Amino acid sequence: MFRKRTNAEEAKRLFLKEIGSIHGTEILRIEECDGRVIAEDIVADTDVPHYRRAAMDGFAVRASDTLGAGRDAPVALKLGKNMEKGVCMRVHTGSPVPEGADAVVMLEDAAVHGDTVEIFAQIHPFRNVGEIGEDIEKGETIIKNGHKLRPCDIAVLASLGIDSIRVFRRPAVAIIPTGEELVHRGIRELKMGEVYETNGLMADLYIKKWGGITKLHDIVTDDPEKIKDAIDSNLDADMIIISGGTSVGKRDYVPGVVKEMGKLIAHGVGISPGKPTALGIIRGKPVVCMPGYPVAGIVALFYFARPGLRKLGNLPDDPDRVISAVLAEKIPSRTGYKTFVRVKIDNGRAVPLAVSGAGILSSVSKADGFVIIPENIEGLNAGEEVDVVLIE
Repeated sequence: MFRKRTNAEEAKRLFLKEIGSIHGTEILRIEECDGRVIAEDIVADTDVPHYRRAAMDGFAVRASDTLGAGRDAPVALKLGKNMEKGVCMRVHTGSPVPEGADAVVMLEDAAVHGDTVEIFAQIHPFRNVGEIGEDIEKGETIIKNGHKLRPCDIAVLASLGIDSIRVFRRPAVAIIPTGEELVHRGIRELKMGEVYETNGLMADLYIKKWGGITKLHDIVTDDPEKIKDAIDSNLDADMIIISGGTSVGKRDYVPGVVKEMGKLIAHGVGISPGKPTALGIIRGKPVVCMPGYPVAGIVALFYFARPGLRKLGNLPDDPDRVISAVLAEKIPSRTGYKTFVRVKIDNGRAVPLAVSGAGILSSVSKADGFVIIPENIEGLNAGEEVDVVLIE
């Protein structure tokens, strides 16, 4: 049996307390920076726009020349090439507003007759004119250190003529699948008692999605010395994820190896599924030991590996995507455990797919998200409104 079951929140707190953010940076072209975390403040060295620009297609005018203009009483201006009293000039959206003009009449509010333009609207100064620095002022801090860049942020950088920036390097995560029963896909047909390796693949893809870079180790058999060797050979990574071998059976060596090589923070956590999860630190590197059952493994990945990766990589703690739904059926839970129930959303109803069965991987694929039941609640009743944490 597990020597101690650690409360879910306490286990996460103790684990994250041991993790420090990486400081390494690299300079990349802005086209490569979507989703990366910037490692410097960006201060504008120019105004945007750096000239007065037309905000509409139309005619640049002196606003005072349109006084009294209306649909029934248009003002006639001369179409010219130099700005002066009684003259207007053709402009296009984004083009410079001529010196001497202080407004732009929209094309819809004017009619051209040869070299005469009839103006049907009285406008005030600066109407439809983008002033210098209207978007960005020189000296303004545009993006601050630690911000996760989005395409719109990168477009702002481009508007300043910035070609490359400094970003934090992405955390490197080594993933080690363990188990005598595991077989690589495509090598041969399965024998009795064998399964294809899936947890390592799943962890690899999620870590990449969450902003890390991965090294997927070959399958390691249930041998403590071979597990040690695999960990030793991957200590150049920023984090290690080990799949399988975390329970209390005769072949579950992983927690003991972690304890021998470093510090075992927790083994046996108050999450369901996922109780056999183990957390540790080896030579300053955080280690997440996810259970071999796939559903328990994905819960451990989301609950421990994801926040650990965010702290390592200076990534902001993005909130989960949550929607409200009405529970279609009663779902049980055990007090003392934070319970993750797989549900599918159907016309505003949360339909439980599997209350138990940590090995039923397809139930996660069919699910839209999890209903998370707190430790102090013993189940939820049909008809209750619940929050569904979306998987994607």
